[in-house]
Amino acid sequence: MRRALFWFAVVIILVGFLWPIVWVYVTSLKSVADIFRPEKLVFSPTLYNYRYLVTVRPSIMEFRNALIITFASTALVMAVSLPAAYSFSRFNTGGGHLLFITISTRMFPGVVAALPFFFLFRNMGLLDTHIGLVLLYLYFNMSFATFLLYGFFREIPEELEHSAMVDGYSRLATFRKVIFPLIRPGAAVTTIFCLIWAWNEFFFAFLFTRRVARTVSVGLAVFWGSVEIQWGPMAAMMSLAILPTLAAAWFMQRFIIRGLTFGAVKG
Repeated sequence: MRRALFWFAVVIILVGFLWPIVWVYVTSLKSVADIFRPEKLVFSPTLYNYRYLVTVRPSIMEFRNALIITFASTALVMAVSLPAAYSFSRFNTGGGHLLFITISTRMFPGVVAALPFFFLFRNMGLLDTHIGLVLLYLYFNMSFATFLLYGFFREIPEELEHSAMVDGYSRLATFRKVIFPLIRPGAAVTTIFCLIWAWNEFFFAFLFTRRVARTVSVGLAVFWGSVEIQWGPMAAMMSLAILPTLAAAWFMQRFIIRGLTFGAVKG
């Protein structure tokens, strides 16, 4: 009985998580008439909604912008956060105060920083540019990534580094050959979180872009007009928008599982 209840609960949870995704893909293959008849389970699939994204309202630019901004910002975040977290965990840089200041940038709502950043970017000519959003995402993701990596670095015994340096390794060589292979699962988890946040972020992308650097999340909102809602094309674009994050999570799932359990067992 317990086993049956367990699997029943698993099925209910899976349906709750997967049904919205399935519904999006099903809707993207429906015609306009079929979309407004949800009780119609059997219908003739059509690729009109996907052709609409390419011909009537080209959305390739928005996907390209999102990819450039997401991967560029995440790469910069990891390049800054890895050495920063290592410095905080090993040398107590700033006596703990600098780490607190770094983390504090994520303690207030993003809307609080929107106005000063908007005026700053307008004066610097960074509105509706790729570099503007990259710098903005770097600012907000760096504190989160540093704090997360700091916890992973703290789980690695310092004695490993001392042993490597006794054997003749420099500090940089020790980090590259000893510490980084151990921290790789944690770095993978941090990278995935930063990628997903940057790809799905809407608020700042909406405020700081117009047409040139508009991302997928902002492009989805365009289908919601004052006269009608284009459910078909919006579902088609949504079905494509969730693929990169799913692919990244699938590709790095073994690192994610190891990273989430990093330091859970000692001895």
